[in-house]
Amino acid sequence: MTDAPAPVIRTAAKAVVLHDGRILLQRATWDGQECYFLPGGGQQPGESFAATVVREVHEETGLAVRVEQMLWLREYIGAHHDGDPADHRVEAIFACTPTSDPGQLGGHAHDDLQTGLEWVPQEKVPALNLLPHALREPIAALATATPEARYLGDIA
Repeated sequence: MTDAPAPVIRTAAKAVVLHDGRILLQRATWDGQECYFLPGGGQQPGESFAATVVREVHEETGLAVRVEQMLWLREYIGAHHDGDPADHRVEAIFACTPTSDPGQLGGHAHDDLQTGLEWVPQEKVPALNLLPHALREPIAALATATPEARYLGDIA
């Protein structure tokens, strides 16, 4: 009998890249649906969350960014959402500002699910199929207030 692999908690950093009232999102096809995700991805050993988000945004979008502040910490525990019980993720989500031309997009290491990149007006975010859905309202609220960093909990 083969032992099941030990569960691993995956850590990642995501970016809320804002420019001129718009947010940069990845268009994607996931589980048969068109949706949007924040750019970002997995943390490498020895890498800070801030360095992770800068690297991942550049790889996926071609955009250089400056990290302004951590906005939220999010967890996803698959067993709590009818998902894979071994799937446990922790994501640090940062507000970022472009330091290169926001009109020049095109990263060299797109996610497998990614179908494009789009600057979306912030006021349209609540109506988008942005995953996880629990991020839609907090992102839209950034247009009128600067939040304090907070733990969002285990959200799908």
